[in-house]
Amino acid sequence: MEGPQILLVLLVLTQISLTGCSPPRDPVACIDGTSNCTISNAYGSFPDRSICRAASVAYPRSEQELVAAVAAAVAAKRKVKVATRYSHSFPKLACPGGSDGTIISTQWLNRTVRIDAEKQLMTVEGGMVLRDLIYAAAGAGLALPHSPYWYGLTIGGLLGTGAHGSSLWGKGGAVHEYVMGLRIVTPAPASQGFATVRDLGIDDPDLNAAKVSIGVLGVISQVTLALQPLFKRSVSMVNCDESDLAEQVAAWGHLHEFANISWLLYDGKVVYRQDDRVDVSVPGNGLDDGLRPYPAAELIAERVQDERLEANGSDAARCSAVRMAAAQMEALGYGLTNDGVSFTGYPVVGYQHRIQASGRCLDGAGDDVCPWDPRIRGPFYYDSGFSVPLSRVPEFVADVQRLRDLNPQAFCVLGTLGVFMRYVKASTAYLGKPEDCIDVDLLYYRSYESGTPRAHADVIDELEQMALLKYGGVPHWGKSRNYAFDGAIAKFPRASEFRKVRDRYDPEGIFSSEWSDQVLGIKGSPSIVGKGCAIEGLCVCSDDSHCAPEKGYLCRPGKVYPEARVCAFVGEGFVDVL
Repeated sequence: MEGPQILLVLLVLTQISLTGCSPPRDPVACIDGTSNCTISNAYGSFPDRSICRAASVAYPRSEQELVAAVAAAVAAKRKVKVATRYSHSFPKLACPGGSDGTIISTQWLNRTVRIDAEKQLMTVEGGMVLRDLIYAAAGAGLALPHSPYWYGLTIGGLLGTGAHGSSLWGKGGAVHEYVMGLRIVTPAPASQGFATVRDLGIDDPDLNAAKVSIGVLGVISQVTLALQPLFKRSVSMVNCDESDLAEQVAAWGHLHEFANISWLLYDGKVVYRQDDRVDVSVPGNGLDDGLRPYPAAELIAERVQDERLEANGSDAARCSAVRMAAAQMEALGYGLTNDGVSFTGYPVVGYQHRIQASGRCLDGAGDDVCPWDPRIRGPFYYDSGFSVPLSRVPEFVADVQRLRDLNPQAFCVLGTLGVFMRYVKASTAYLGKPEDCIDVDLLYYRSYESGTPRAHADVIDELEQMALLKYGGVPHWGKSRNYAFDGAIAKFPRASEFRKVRDRYDPEGIFSSEWSDQVLGIKGSPSIVGKGCAIEGLCVCSDDSHCAPEKGYLCRPGKVYPEARVCAFVGEGFVDVL
């Protein structure tokens, strides 16, 4: 999550610890030094639950070493993928495929190259973590105007997936719209030493391919960003009923520069984020501390409760737990603090670098961890992200309301953030958003056991399919389950231009994988069709066997969007009557 992006939904039900935490593990683990390796993501599991292997990993500390690492892999005709510091993409973007590929980690390519305060430009290495970037910029009196909400992403990684904040103002909330240039190491012929550095400026059309590339063009060495003078923001959370949401959802993003919306369908309520820049003279030193460290014991206890509710809980019990958590989140200011320690009321006013993103769980030591840390048996979930064209959002909202009205309590499975919506503008990047849109995030329970149905999966899957198929939505490159990517590339009008650049930069497909070829429509499909595939989100069911018929889950049409195909619970004992 990227990330999710995951944001505040994981505020635990008890008082939150304010101590340090155990840093996340390296996503690359090797048996023999830097050989015989595996790579995972921050959550410890890819959508298909497979183990991703590689023959070796390299940790370059300079552009020269990066060029050498790429050249060695190209000369050996090995597949290459890039690992970022914390590897926050849910799909298999970092998996080279097979077991003889090479991973290049950008963990030590994490420095500021230069800051030009007069021109308001900042150049950093591709492995620099967003937290370090925005704080270094602030130290020079500058600000990155927009970013994702989780600052554990690297600049190269978040560009690869098109990660974004929320805004329709100016160039919008996607970080790649502020890229003025980058240096990328790509394969080259033997006559050029097997690797070359391409320096792409703002006037180079290839920049539109490189600034959102899902990692198939090469390794980003350096990025130059356009910044702005450091400013403050004033944030208030406004609670309303949903009666006029269909009209407000499109308008809200034009009213407030950093607006977002959390739609709590189970109660027909909406939390509007009223968020605008203010003059630096306005008093306040607020901080977004939503993704702070959590005691491992509390996270484990939370998961135990989730599993108990999933296995034996009623809808009423599930909704009661969610309402209790939502009330505490509201009382705690949704992770915002007025002074870096406590929340005393709205508005929360603070400098951009303190408000735009959070992730304090990255630091410190001890038993406290990030909520998704796979070293404990804590929260485990799917994070589906997709964008719906802004022009069609009112219709989409109305359809979702019709689906909700059939069983409001079913939507308690989406937890305290419900349907979380951010604003994203049409992009100049070939693989960026094709038009102005609402980006929807859904966070929901995932079983540790493969093939285990989840409560009201049919409702959430119908909502997703409705967004993607009926309303022309596109998946977030760094989130979502396999089926969401099936055929998605056809919705990007300039995808063919991207593929031309890819063919020019890497004609042998060194940085491509089976997954990227499927997603880009080059070869195969990202859907994996087989027994239980729809339960895992690996396919859209077309046969009962794709669900879990032995547990009473069969493939059925959607209730509001009948073209959807979802795994619906028809009752236990179904197998007995066959």
